[in-house]
Amino acid sequence: MYQNASLPSERLLVPVVVIGNISVGGAGKTPLTLALAQQLAERGCFPVIVSRGYGGSAMQPQKVNPDSNPRVVGDEPLLMARRDICPVWVGKDRVSAARSAIQDYPRCDIVLCDDGLQHYRLQRDFEIAVIDGTLGNGNGLLLPAGPLREPPSRLLEMDAIVVNGRTAPAGKFAMQLTGEVFHNLAEPGKTATASDFTSGAIHAVAGIGNPQRFFSHLESLGIRFIPHVFPDHHAYQPGELAFGDCNAILMTEKDAVKCASFADARYWALRVDARIDPALSELILRKIKSHGSQTA
Repeated sequence: MYQNASLPSERLLVPVVVIGNISVGGAGKTPLTLALAQQLAERGCFPVIVSRGYGGSAMQPQKVNPDSNPRVVGDEPLLMARRDICPVWVGKDRVSAARSAIQDYPRCDIVLCDDGLQHYRLQRDFEIAVIDGTLGNGNGLLLPAGPLREPPSRLLEMDAIVVNGRTAPAGKFAMQLTGEVFHNLAEPGKTATASDFTSGAIHAVAGIGNPQRFFSHLESLGIRFIPHVFPDHHAYQPGELAFGDCNAILMTEKDAVKCASFADARYWALRVDARIDPALSELILRKIKSHGSQTA
């Protein structure tokens, strides 16, 4: 209804870049959003990240701080806020959240919307679709027969397509997730590498969209572990991770923000960063500049 103008969409005072996907599950949107925020900031921009805050209870727009409650703001927004690249805001109404963020941070000159490709009430200047390089579009069918939120033809409308984990075909951008350093949840300044997890019982937990990606990454580091899969955005309880024979518990940053309050010295989070072609942020800036001159 928004696409055919039966319902009105709304435009912000600054350009909007939406990072999303047409399939369910984790494709790597959050790491890509952080990488783009970093690249844009290094090019002199002042980005703000806006998110729905899925899994959190926040209804009204609010800024996410490093000490925010993940049950309120959501796990991914808290993860992004703790990276301290730019302000992060959440709210059920993304338009209101973005406007509140811009009012709070007047220097903002670009909004990065983490997810929200199907949130058509918010007009956007640049659309990025992230595709899992291993899973692709699955069987190519829409929910509930398949994993797609929108038909594959929607990809033809994207300004950029990012392929996570595989060599990108011509015209698309490749993204690789990298990470080798683990951070202790009980002592945040303490770090470790794979060589520190070569003996004893090692458990790995993942409550993300694609748990196997995390487990495969640990295997590539040479770590032998016992895997435990939890639902995406799972709200962990201490008893769920009370493994009898356990020397270490390895998890993603997204899981860690919900376990820090009860973690002991055995809990470790792997920091993962997205490596992308700088040409993507350059393309964003060129198109935004072009849109701005056309509007003027």
